[in-house]
Amino acid sequence: MNDIYGNALLDYQQNNYTEDIITFSSLDEEDVLPLPYLFRSFNEMPILEQKALKLCKGNILDIGAGAGSHSLWLQQQNKKVTVLDTSKGAIETCKLRGIKNTINESLYEHHKKYDTLLLLMNGTGLAGTLANIGNFLTHLKNMLSTGGQILIDSSDIIYMFESDDDGGYWIPDNNYYGEVTFTMKYKKEKTSEFPWLYIDYNTLQRAALANGLQCELIFEGEHYDYLARLS
Repeated sequence: MNDIYGNALLDYQQNNYTEDIITFSSLDEEDVLPLPYLFRSFNEMPILEQKALKLCKGNILDIGAGAGSHSLWLQQQNKKVTVLDTSKGAIETCKLRGIKNTINESLYEHHKKYDTLLLLMNGTGLAGTLANIGNFLTHLKNMLSTGGQILIDSSDIIYMFESDDDGGYWIPDNNYYGEVTFTMKYKKEKTSEFPWLYIDYNTLQRAALANGLQCELIFEGEHYDYLARLS
């Protein structure tokens, strides 16, 4: 698959910024992913992300690191951090920004152990679907050192569905309402569709317990988003 995301990051890093990434979702929404936002400093990050970064300890793996803004700050705090991303362009960008430890492979190809697994910007999205959440959490659990932690965020997107007069919601019957498919467009290129999972906290907690993990709510944001710690 063409590395549209990575190409966009590299363009920004190399001062060739002319436009942003456009995303299209199965929720019938077209949205803009501004490239400058992916290069934000610690002070520009939401409180949820700042809290997560301050909780990172030991040997840290930043999964789906993108432009590496989280890892860059951790490295500046003299933390031992490695970035992992499937995108070659993202890894190249991280290297150009000065991140020392980088791995260009998929999560499921990676089997080393860490004290902290960091998955931000809707980290549960990488599970793809609710049916895959068990495999996803089990793989993460197997990557934890003794006493390790998973710091992961998501959003409960129930608010995107119309409510009826008695306060209930009109939700599609066929699958979990947090399962969304996306395509990304940058310049004249477009990705194929990919699945992305938003999961409400109670469903994540049930899935964690079912897969032998403790789940703790660390922080709730202002817009249905939350940060959880699994251990």
